[in-house]
Amino acid sequence: MSDAKEPHLTREEVAFVAHLALLELTDEEVDQFTWQLEEVLDTADAMTALDLDGVEPTHHPLGFTNVMRPDIVVPSLDRDEVLAQAPDVEDHRFKVPPALGEQ
Repeated sequence: MSDAKEPHLTREEVAFVAHLALLELTDEEVDQFTWQLEEVLDTADAMTALDLDGVEPTHHPLGFTNVMRPDIVVPSLDRDEVLAQAPDVEDHRFKVPPALGEQ
C-alpha cells in the first residue's frame, strides 16, 4: 500500500486557469506553478488538521480597528467640466482603449 496522496491540481487545470486569466505560460512555467500551488494547498491541508478549539480568531496581529474616515458628501467637480478635459468621451463617459485587447 502506498502513502502517495492524490494531487490537488493537475497541470492541465493549472494551464486552464492560466488561460482564463489571460496568462501565457510556457510548459516549464505550468510545471513550476503546478508544483508551487500543490505546496500551498498541502500547507492549507495541514492547517485544517490543527485543533483550534478555544483559540480566538486573530484578524490582525496588532489589534487595529477600522480607521476609515466618515463618509461625508462634499462638493466635487462638474461632470461636464471633467469630461471636457478627457481625450475621448462616449455617451457622457470616459472612453479608453480596451485593457485586454480588442473584444
